[in-house]
Amino acid sequence: MEEIRNKVKESGLISMDLADYKPKYILMDIDIADELWQGMILKEKDFRSWIKDHDWSQYADKAVRIFCSADAIVPTWAYMLVSSELQGVCEAYIVGSKDELLKKLIVKNIDKISTDEFVDGRVIIKGCSDIPFPDFAMVCMVEKLQPVVKSIMYGEPCSTVPVFKRK
Repeated sequence: MEEIRNKVKESGLISMDLADYKPKYILMDIDIADELWQGMILKEKDFRSWIKDHDWSQYADKAVRIFCSADAIVPTWAYMLVSSELQGVCEAYIVGSKDELLKKLIVKNIDKISTDEFVDGRVIIKGCSDIPFPDFAMVCMVEKLQPVVKSIMYGEPCSTVPVFKRK
């Protein structure tokens, strides 16, 4: 009886699962609306007092989105003050939506990839990955790997769609 061989492994194909780059941080919110006077106006003195007294350590190793849920005009310096306090405390922060924060975390995770192991490789990016915004993540992965790989394919080793092939 012939030994069972793993032809995919022998082919030299590198299979990547985008789920490995899924953000794993706890997401937290800072809603500046909570600091508005009468729900409409940001008073600088009161806001600076809140900035000084707020427990910033609760954001350690987390991802934070800064936003204002109220229909109010928030001066840019308010977002700058909050982000200045978060600098070096949390893993990532953004002024914007939860979706924008998740995308930033995906980019951050993909940027950590060392391309050394992919030089002249033939890469398959799995099609069914558990990651938010898979299209976005796949485009980021192509951008990261295309400069060094021989080829990029989409799908599974048994059924791939060619995406890029170096000439």
